[in-house]
Amino acid sequence: MDRHPAVAGMFYPDSPSELRQALQQMMPGDKRARSAFGVVMPHAGYLYSGSIAGQVLDQVLVPDRVFLLGPNHHGIGASAALYGRGRWHTPLGDVPVNTALAQKLLDACPLLVEDEYAHRQEHSLEVQVPFLLQANPQVEIVPICLGHGRLEDWICLGRAIAEVIRKEEEPILIVASTDMSHYVHEQRARELDRKAIDQILALDAQGLYDTVRHHRISMCGIVPVTVLLAAAESMDQLKARLVHYGTSGDVTGDRQQVVGYAGMVIA
Repeated sequence: MDRHPAVAGMFYPDSPSELRQALQQMMPGDKRARSAFGVVMPHAGYLYSGSIAGQVLDQVLVPDRVFLLGPNHHGIGASAALYGRGRWHTPLGDVPVNTALAQKLLDACPLLVEDEYAHRQEHSLEVQVPFLLQANPQVEIVPICLGHGRLEDWICLGRAIAEVIRKEEEPILIVASTDMSHYVHEQRARELDRKAIDQILALDAQGLYDTVRHHRISMCGIVPVTVLLAAAESMDQLKARLVHYGTSGDVTGDRQQVVGYAGMVIA
């Protein structure tokens, strides 16, 4: 089944020309772009976090295949829902789901369920697809929408993703979609988000999970990023770096209640 946009015209332009222009401004093209294992990207409206998401992918050579991990904001469908077939429509064209790669991951991880329903209204994955398409018009995706569950399950999923990647000859990128603190004073957001960012920089999946829980950081994509870190822990000689951190206050001027956004690369 094909997936039609749920938030085009709200989170990002639904006009092809306007969307293309916005992406070109956010991703002017970085000649220093390098291959990467994974990235962390924010998923708010492009007005608020698009520049940070663009900076991240502008520094990365996006391969033809991408595992796309995002949180389930609506609580609909399976807790580990993989979109296994069809195409994702965007205003700039269609992006195919790589069915063969999706099946390999389903076989490697019993936790995953093929479930399109969980994806139907979810924006955290959809907003990343135009960026990927802009970076690589040949890109194919394996979208995975993640809800609540046990840390052990997310560690297992991350290891399964790493195992699939190890067996493939061609590169695969992991994109973990998350925003950081939600609706707190900017100073508090920066303090809390720094704690989470430090755990990501350390490539510590359990450390991130425990830190976010202990400090009650309202990081909506804790599960996708935990899965990415668990996958990274299974690989050798990877390092993480922070590309940029900002808040919605940088755009609106309101520092009383902000949402934090971090862009990171693991390579």
